[in-house]
Amino acid sequence: MSAPFAERLAPYRQRLDDSFARWLPTAQTYPARLHEAMRYASDGGKRLRPLLVYAAGEVLGLPARALDAAACAIEMIHVYSLVHDDLPAMDDDALRRGRPTTHVAYDEATAILVGDALQTQAFHVIAADDASGIDAAQRLRMIAVLAEAAGSRGMVGGQAVDLESEGRTLSLAELEALHVHKTGAMIRACLQLATLAAGERPPAQVEALDHYGKCIGLAFQIQDDILDIESSSAALGKTAGKDEAHLKSTYPSVMGLPAAKVRAAELFESARESLAIFSDAAEPLLWLSRHIEGRDR
Repeated sequence: MSAPFAERLAPYRQRLDDSFARWLPTAQTYPARLHEAMRYASDGGKRLRPLLVYAAGEVLGLPARALDAAACAIEMIHVYSLVHDDLPAMDDDALRRGRPTTHVAYDEATAILVGDALQTQAFHVIAADDASGIDAAQRLRMIAVLAEAAGSRGMVGGQAVDLESEGRTLSLAELEALHVHKTGAMIRACLQLATLAAGERPPAQVEALDHYGKCIGLAFQIQDDILDIESSSAALGKTAGKDEAHLKSTYPSVMGLPAAKVRAAELFESARESLAIFSDAAEPLLWLSRHIEGRDR
């Protein structure tokens, strides 16, 4: 049996850093200030989404090089979403990853352009990657999946509904639909990208990984709502208590805090149960689910 996935976190994060170094223009490249800001925004973070891509790849027996582009692309989309999410017109936050947000460190117009540039660069990375060994047809399908997960039928659509819902009390069904799109779609895409990179696989395996992605995506958001109440800004690396300040409906406000914790635990367990089909090969994703479940506590 291979070493625990925990021992490969640092090497995978280094691979991602190397990919960012390769695909992001240097801070000296014209226009220098924009490229400097893109690198500033992309630095740090837990790199959860790329780790999910790599972990799913391990479960499917893929070499890491086959997933470098997908891991880099999905993190670029994630970083762009954080930069825009923090803008004054959205959540208006001054702290991200334990330091000033991009629009504070630079300016609002630059932050908007940083998000725009990272989003388009993500698709370029998958399209232009020539080291993965993945054929053009597979990469085209990966681009399509990432575009849908990030767009108006996924993350951006969820963000739009989130902004529209401030000051309203949502039903549980409305809240779940919001977060399946805003947060869940991109986490689910991590598993889908790895599956597409692997080529033809038995439908039962594809369904198991997709179920894992859906459960982890929603559990992650419920946990985020809980941590916004129970954790500190120092631990989170972003401003705690923002949901209540913006009068947002959250799982604790709609279900109550104890019930929200139970729901998150059920989803994490359902995610793990779906991996039984992979037997011992599921260890990377099993470890990550436990790691996510215990984050920032």
